[in-house]
Amino acid sequence: MRLALILAAAVVGATTTATASAASPVSKTDRALDRALRGLVGTTDGPPGAIAVIQRGDRRRVHAAGIADLEAGTPPQGRAQMRIASVAKAFSAATALALVDQGVLNLEDTIGERLPELPAQWHSVTLRQLLGHTSGLPDFSKSPAFRAAVTASPTVAPPPRDLLAFVAEQPLEFPPGSSYEYSNSDNIAAALMIEAATGSRYESALHDKVLEPLGLHQTSMPQGTLLPNPFIHGYGPNPPGEPDDLSQFVAFGGWAWASGGILSTPGNLNGFVRGYLDGGLFGQDVRGEQFALIDGASSEPRGPGQNAAGLGIFRYRTRCGTVFGHTGNTSGYTQLIAANRRGRRSLTFTINIQATDEILPELRKAQVRAVCAALARR
Repeated sequence: MRLALILAAAVVGATTTATASAASPVSKTDRALDRALRGLVGTTDGPPGAIAVIQRGDRRRVHAAGIADLEAGTPPQGRAQMRIASVAKAFSAATALALVDQGVLNLEDTIGERLPELPAQWHSVTLRQLLGHTSGLPDFSKSPAFRAAVTASPTVAPPPRDLLAFVAEQPLEFPPGSSYEYSNSDNIAAALMIEAATGSRYESALHDKVLEPLGLHQTSMPQGTLLPNPFIHGYGPNPPGEPDDLSQFVAFGGWAWASGGILSTPGNLNGFVRGYLDGGLFGQDVRGEQFALIDGASSEPRGPGQNAAGLGIFRYRTRCGTVFGHTGNTSGYTQLIAANRRGRRSLTFTINIQATDEILPELRKAQVRAVCAALARR
């Protein structure tokens, strides 16, 4: 069934929909992206479907290939819900930085000051180090105890504060500020600092400081497993049978929380990355702190081109130019959002499987094609 649907999609070709106020010509870079999406979907062990939103100024195009729902045979759509995986870390960073801009938080605030109940060895870690993945906090999601807990209760998660308990007895990976290591624990601790500073739930601060100002009304962090229709189904390999539909098996809003629990749409993600980069959420002083980059430090999975890490953001230097954003992957989904420094040229890129080493070369090529399309003069 999957093969038949993908072949049908390949015959039709990748769909390209202009959503600008006036129709714009399809450029060479747009056509190259369409071919790359078809090639990615047609790759052995490739995703059932892929979708990219490209916006140049006010002109936006949605490029899609393959299938979003293998049972129904529907293509990916820009308004469909999906799990955004670790792109959620950019949202928690945006929330924290907006509060820094308003003086509610400070980048030099420490865990000891804001969250004294956490392990004493963590107390010197600052908010800056959490947002930049230089904290040394061990990653709770790599803990065998955490994985056993998710397996035992995938639909019901513990309170967010308890996620860090899975690694509370482990030593720091390195002295805070001395190295870089991507860790899901960082954004959990940052969100707990947000709660301590505001006296309200992280979800409320996320809504008030990011979702509402940017008009992201299709973005949320529900605690259950269900996705609202329509949604892009996320799949996992199940050889030699049909891929498993993993979309609604785990309550990611609880088990991943601020590190990966958000639902959104390709269209909303495009709106977010543009707002994140254009300076509307926080001022130039905070943006200057955010863009103090560590060369060679990469997001997870690694983004296109040469990577560097800032505070809740990554720089991706490609042959077509430089963009800034975030990646993510989880069961059923791999994500990339990016834009130029002013936020006027943007892209989102989604496939509905978790990327494996086998498809990474084709995925990288297609992501670079999306960067080229976003930065193209026409």
